[in-house]
Amino acid sequence: MSSAPVRPDPTAEPSTDDEAIAFVDLGLRDELLAALAALGYEEPTPIQREAIPPLLAGRDLLGQAATGTGKTAAFALPLLQRMPPDRATADPVALVLVPTRELAVQVSEAFHRYGKELGARVLPIYGGQPIGRQLRALDAGVDIVVATPGRALDHIARGTLRLGNVGTVVLDEADEMLDMGFAEDIEAILEHAPEQRQTVLFSATMPARIDGMARAHLTDPIRILIAREKPVAGEAPRVRQSAYLVARAHKPAALGRVLDVESPTAAIVFCRSREEVDRLTETMNGRGYRAEALHGGMSQEQRDRVMGRLRAGTADLLVATDVAARGLDVEQLSHVVNYDVPSAPESYVHRIGRVGRAGREGVAITLAEPRAHRMLKTIERVTGQRITIDKIPTVADLRNRRLELTQAALRESLLEDDLEPFRVIVESLSDEFDLMEVALAAVRLAHEATLPGALEEEEEIPQIAVRSARSGRPGHEGRGERRPGRPRSAGTTQVFVGLGRRAGVRPQDLVGAITGETGMNGRDIGSIEIADRFSLVEVPAGLADEVISGLRGSTIKGRRATVRRDRDTDGGDRRRQHR
Repeated sequence: MSSAPVRPDPTAEPSTDDEAIAFVDLGLRDELLAALAALGYEEPTPIQREAIPPLLAGRDLLGQAATGTGKTAAFALPLLQRMPPDRATADPVALVLVPTRELAVQVSEAFHRYGKELGARVLPIYGGQPIGRQLRALDAGVDIVVATPGRALDHIARGTLRLGNVGTVVLDEADEMLDMGFAEDIEAILEHAPEQRQTVLFSATMPARIDGMARAHLTDPIRILIAREKPVAGEAPRVRQSAYLVARAHKPAALGRVLDVESPTAAIVFCRSREEVDRLTETMNGRGYRAEALHGGMSQEQRDRVMGRLRAGTADLLVATDVAARGLDVEQLSHVVNYDVPSAPESYVHRIGRVGRAGREGVAITLAEPRAHRMLKTIERVTGQRITIDKIPTVADLRNRRLELTQAALRESLLEDDLEPFRVIVESLSDEFDLMEVALAAVRLAHEATLPGALEEEEEIPQIAVRSARSGRPGHEGRGERRPGRPRSAGTTQVFVGLGRRAGVRPQDLVGAITGETGMNGRDIGSIEIADRFSLVEVPAGLADEVISGLRGSTIKGRRATVRRDRDTDGGDRRRQHR
């Protein structure tokens, strides 16, 4: 395989060719054009326009495009077109690897829709599905296999998935697969595929690991970067991004308050753990939302039922972990909520990519604890998009919003409903009461019936002011220096941090991390000593546990560190002790 550089130019822009290009201009066969017309597809998206011609020509391709840009059709249509007319063999001619079972099903369904007139035999294989069904289908013969890496490798080991005739391998959502730990599985699968093959790699982000994989397995690839569409001047962005600073104890109430004001059509709330998903789902159901949980502890049958209810509109709120929600595509989704700030900008990009698709507007909301404010700034810097810090809606805001919803419902009823059967009630009451009073009573009943729950019991959620982490102050510039005139007192203790000069740690890094992760002020921090492999930070004894907890949950110079109270509280040779 070629080792030529394959990293896309980060300054590249989307194609600016204003001349309309139709699918027929791409050289697709009549059966595929008929299927696209039946589905209502009028013209290719940018990634389809750029990728389909070279893929039809058999070129390797490295494509960077966000979720929802139409990349499934960008590789599915060429694969279907290039299927040999005489497919007597039972072994597949193409393999598509995807990170999750949900995405395997979605991609397989897309192949079926596009290739129906061609009689394409497409099989999704993934964990959680009875393997006997997959064995029978593979034995009967398939053209295209869409698989998760683990289950594909399992079938290869059994000898039931033979890749000798595979002419194309597609790695879809490659960055997600690497994040989920599938790197070794992918390498093993590619070793079983023919060396002379077409290899296609799509990824929403392009970290160094993807670059390395492309260098190893792609030969002279076409490189495509479809940048996110920039909003036209004066036009609101398709994904409105905002964040609310809120203490952890108030997060469930803040989420309910924000959703009450936003009134999403359907929303996904991302949580860090299964336990948090279950707790929050119960809480949101208690607030009157039709919430469903989705996480890795559920069986495939349970997950399918949850997604069915969401797509059918019988559920309007999905509370999920990242892994469980990867690959999901819900057309009516209007809001994505990060219950916590994602640990990496790439995760944030993947999450918000689920809304604002196909010209629709979407909303991305993040509930950030004060210590996570620095990570929001990092995400802004990496994505080049601003995240607005908003104030949590007050009880008055919520009351006004509920009145607006009632007014909208009444307006819709006045315009569309047949109100004649109720005329006799109004006429009889108008003999006894003023017509305005009758209307006010009716509106009140409608308001209380459609939006139950007294707001009098709602407590105000404390607003947190935005503050920046302070760093690099006098007294923290030198290794082992103390603040002038401030000797160590009985009220302080030293915190051991398992990163030092070799990790590039500076005093300002430690000050910034502590003030960003706790409520401490930079002036509260005493001396800082940085050795080769560790650092010692003097903090008030009463705040040591808070500092340790905060630093354990964060990263310093991009790395997690061992953090604890220093064992040598009486001085001594700390370097020798911690070496």
